[in-house]
Amino acid sequence: MEDLKNIWLHFVDVLSHTFLEIEIWRIIAAGLILIFALAVRKMFLNMLISYLKKSTSKTKTTFDDKLVEAVNPPGKLLIIVIALYFVFRVLLINVSGDSFGGHIIRTLFIFTLFWMIYRAAGIIAHLFEGLAKKTETDLDDMLVPFISRGIKVIVAIVGITVIAKEWRYDLGVLLTGLGLGGLAFALAAQETLANMFGGITIMLDKPFSVGDWILTPDVEGIVEDIGFRSTKVRTFAQALVTVPNSTLVKTAITNWSRMGKRRINFNLRIKYQTTAEKMNALLEKTRDMLKNHPEIHPETIFVFFDKFGESGYELFLNFFTKTTVAQKHFEVKEDINLKIMQILDELGIEIALPSASVYIENEKDGGVYEANAQ
Repeated sequence: MEDLKNIWLHFVDVLSHTFLEIEIWRIIAAGLILIFALAVRKMFLNMLISYLKKSTSKTKTTFDDKLVEAVNPPGKLLIIVIALYFVFRVLLINVSGDSFGGHIIRTLFIFTLFWMIYRAAGIIAHLFEGLAKKTETDLDDMLVPFISRGIKVIVAIVGITVIAKEWRYDLGVLLTGLGLGGLAFALAAQETLANMFGGITIMLDKPFSVGDWILTPDVEGIVEDIGFRSTKVRTFAQALVTVPNSTLVKTAITNWSRMGKRRINFNLRIKYQTTAEKMNALLEKTRDMLKNHPEIHPETIFVFFDKFGESGYELFLNFFTKTTVAQKHFEVKEDINLKIMQILDELGIEIALPSASVYIENEKDGGVYEANAQ
């Protein structure tokens, strides 16, 4: 019994020793607090989040699901901040008033709070997006990304301001410095402002919307996003091209998605052996076929004997499909080509191939011989 008492007294004596002027038992207690906080963060909070996700999955709206996802990372950080507060207290680090420890703890609390609000801003944007989909106009759909990013920028600025005040930082000095460097900043931000106003112009004029197929001198593809600074276009090679808005508003933009109809035009070359009677029959049958085709627009159907070409008679065909969808358009074009082939077969008319006549002079007998090459 006496030995146990001596061991205990020796143990207490060891704990009362200091390391860096801090008692050993306080260092051990601080470590245990951090371990406990990490365990709570790992086990209890994960269990709580899982329970909340199961509960929110039973509701009809996705708002509560996204809210749980938004507060999850800041919630884990909050547990560590609370643990640090108790660690500072155990280690006799002052956390009150203007002490350094107090500034650290309060800064971490402020950062956690605004981080949570920043993530929640995405939920607000999600609500706006749901409301925008219920309207018929595209303007509100284009405004949603601007609103989302604007809210996040405001939250970030307010958070930085509050943290600066916590550290007694004089924002007036910062603003004065910005005023002195205002000219340089304005010159540096000139392109950014031009892109921003370009984005507003695109939003108001609406030359295209997200999902439209556009063509500019620099890029052709599907519009994926219209942002503050730039517009993202996915090309048909699946490359993503980012175009500054200031460039787009200064260039010609062809919006293929807003076509009322889509054109098909080509030249058809037939052999010179074709008689005038067969030529006239070919023209009439082709015109009737196009006029009666359900997918061909009845207006602006041109089928004419155009000219005498180098290797055959040339017919000019110009007409429009009712659909503007690429796949459907090519299906109609294929059907038209097959029907023209059937007409040619019925009339016994052959397609003229590119050919050339070569004249060869025989030096022995002085004769000239003609050879045709196709």
